[in-house]
Amino acid sequence: MTIKVDAVAAAGVDEALLAVLSEAGEGHVGDHVGVYAEAERQVTHVFECLHPGYQGWHWAVTLTRAPRARTVTVDEVVLLPGEDALLAPRWVPWAERIAPGDVGPGMLMATPPEDPRLVPGYTAGSSTTTEEEAMEIRAVVRELGLGRTRVLSKEGRDSTAERWLKTRGPEASEARQAPAPCSTCGYFLRLRGELGAVFGVCSNSFSSTDAGVVSIEYGCGAHSDVVEERRGIHLPEVMWDDSARMTSGETCLFD
Repeated sequence: MTIKVDAVAAAGVDEALLAVLSEAGEGHVGDHVGVYAEAERQVTHVFECLHPGYQGWHWAVTLTRAPRARTVTVDEVVLLPGEDALLAPRWVPWAERIAPGDVGPGMLMATPPEDPRLVPGYTAGSSTTTEEEAMEIRAVVRELGLGRTRVLSKEGRDSTAERWLKTRGPEASEARQAPAPCSTCGYFLRLRGELGAVFGVCSNSFSSTDAGVVSIEYGCGAHSDVVEERRGIHLPEVMWDDSARMTSGETCLFD
């Protein structure tokens, strides 16, 4: 159903202009570019927006009038985006914005109650309990001091292993050039549990991975089996030494 544009409200261009000027101020309002019906005896006047920070936006002033009244009333003045308007990025919830490494000293990050990476500690990795049961279990475990209330689930372990292998696995550039894998290095400290079958921690203070998790197939140039004569960068022997000062009468071979 098409709504007819109210003639009295449509003629209130001056009233709409005064309203938008009082809201936006001089210099930010351009020409009147149109009017359209919102409802019976209610229209919206459109003005250009000249503010440099709102390219493609427009001012919308809604006017209305009472039945049989010959004067209009300003309903609202708003700034609206057009099809080509410059818009701010879509708002993203904080839980989706947080990235690995974002949590710093003094910051707290709440763990979701239904985090699929965690399960109640007593289940040892099983995820068959409901959220209500899990809350009761956590309360009892905390009160009795039975250990950690939650531990990694199978999904949590799998996602962790996949993430660690991408950065410190056998396909890393440093591992490709290493003389031997971490599994044979004296500085390699293996983890406990299921992840210990594949990962450990580097304890070599000269390695770029010191105190970091590495896979058994990772490797670097600071391997414990690199002996003294293999360390450093060795240049080839000098084939011809032309650095000595030439005596009178000598001829340089490269002239």
